[in-house]
Amino acid sequence: MGKIVKVSGPLVVATGMQEANMADVVRVGEQRLIGEILNMTGDAASIQVYEETSGLGPGAEVVTTGAPLSVELGPGLIENIYDGIQRPLEVIREVSGSNNLPRGVEVPALDREKKWEFTPVVKPGDQVTGGDVLGTVQETDSILHKIMLPPRMKGTIVSIQSGSFTVTEPVYVLQREDGFQVELPMMQKWPVRVGRPYKHKYPPTIPLQSGQRIVDTFFPVAKGGTAAIPGPFGSGKTVMQHALAKWSDVDLVVYIGCGERGNEMTDVLREFPELVDPRTGQSLMKRTVLIANTSDMPVAAREASIYTGITIAEYFRDMGYAVAVIADSTSRWAEALREMSGRLEEMPGEEGYPAYLSSRLAQFYERAGAVSCLGSDDRRGSLTAVGAVSPPGGDLSEPVSQATMRIVKVFWALDSSLAYRRHFPAINWLNSYSLYLDSLKPWYDEHLGKEFLQNREWAMGVLQEEANLNEIVQLVGKDSLSAGDQITLETAKMIREDFLQQNSFVDIDSYSEYDRQARMLSLIREYDSRCRAASERGGAIADLFNIPVREKIGRAKSVPAGEYREAYAAMDREMEEELEAAAQKGESAL
Repeated sequence: MGKIVKVSGPLVVATGMQEANMADVVRVGEQRLIGEILNMTGDAASIQVYEETSGLGPGAEVVTTGAPLSVELGPGLIENIYDGIQRPLEVIREVSGSNNLPRGVEVPALDREKKWEFTPVVKPGDQVTGGDVLGTVQETDSILHKIMLPPRMKGTIVSIQSGSFTVTEPVYVLQREDGFQVELPMMQKWPVRVGRPYKHKYPPTIPLQSGQRIVDTFFPVAKGGTAAIPGPFGSGKTVMQHALAKWSDVDLVVYIGCGERGNEMTDVLREFPELVDPRTGQSLMKRTVLIANTSDMPVAAREASIYTGITIAEYFRDMGYAVAVIADSTSRWAEALREMSGRLEEMPGEEGYPAYLSSRLAQFYERAGAVSCLGSDDRRGSLTAVGAVSPPGGDLSEPVSQATMRIVKVFWALDSSLAYRRHFPAINWLNSYSLYLDSLKPWYDEHLGKEFLQNREWAMGVLQEEANLNEIVQLVGKDSLSAGDQITLETAKMIREDFLQQNSFVDIDSYSEYDRQARMLSLIREYDSRCRAASERGGAIADLFNIPVREKIGRAKSVPAGEYREAYAAMDREMEEELEAAAQKGESAL
């Protein structure tokens, strides 16, 4: 037990803490505020308190729990809404009767009274090792919760029972290798700052299908990969992350609102229960865990929130599921890091951020990956990390953006000028990149054919050429360009407006599967090549651009899901006939 000697906002210094260890969770003052030890100097401990410290003064007692900051893992996580240190917000509201988070409240993360139907998959006498699945609980219609042996345990099952149990009631007895027998419940705990172990990490080779054409076709992220969404205020970062959470083909989503505005988190809390998961037909919340740490909550808890979220995600990854972690935003997490670093009087780095900013970001993103899970069976799971970056004034040269760019392999650069022109998703195709194309190439070639990536390279080339031609157009006008350059501009316009632009308010267009994307892009490329052939035969540019099927191609994305193959094939035939007629008209005029 120690005594407080200094209080500086969320930072508290206490002496007499020689019994405590680095990273221990402590209880501070009469209200038992929760905190974590950041560093030790002799018997003095610097503690970051995860709650409001007003009213706290020198002399107040500090008691260590002897354990690091950990999360409770077990049935009951899904559909729940937690704060940054895994306190269930809805339960706290019921207990306190207040919409504001009261100080010192102690509520378990998992419901201790709710019973879950446990079905064992092993029997007494079975040898088990860390990570082995011992039984299952049907947590929601979408997720079968697999109860696993904690990673660092090994032994023989003495007894195991089926039936209804709470998360703390023992369901099996394990005889360890040293001969001791332990009774274990369905719930386990894990320290948030330590990555959960796995057998092997593999290079990601399967794309994460988001249904967003600019993401899936132009800048794909692999399952088990890392991506960042930087952009200035109002460019659509949060909307983009909502779209990924709604439509990505993953089994589970962990959405972390890290320092976000309260109204944005409210939108998530209202929308997700009403949205229907396209894979299961159930509510999207039945495969979602929400961590809401809004900007008005204590800043120290913001720093812990991304670790809480990714630890929960790793737990479901270990079951063999594909999981996506959406962190919004790492810039506000870095601001919390900067504030705590300043109060600790550490040497500041660039723009006041601590010198260890890059390494902390890397520690977060490095916990993503496609892995072979612990256990005697062969389970594969993946964890994809997508973080938003909110650079002040949209300046991508600031430290958080630069540190993130050095770590992640996909960079979706949002552009406010595109957002102001109502082009959504407002991802700038000239500034964005994906380094997963080579590792994903075998998947694309097998499922979509070799021409898919060829069409993608062609489209990127057309957009780059358009950017160069636009400078000439501003000087001498569009009509002074050659026929080939005018076709390039028209094709680039089709790629931008008919392919890349998506309307999330139109059900058919809000999600676009890979096959549809491949056929749409192929249709636009076919139009470009036939236009050039017709132009060489004397076809007038105005006639080529005004053929009736041109408008149909512009509306191709609104063709119903079950009809697009026939519709696109019909457009292709019409295009061939109409461009041939325009070419013949040009030839007869020569």
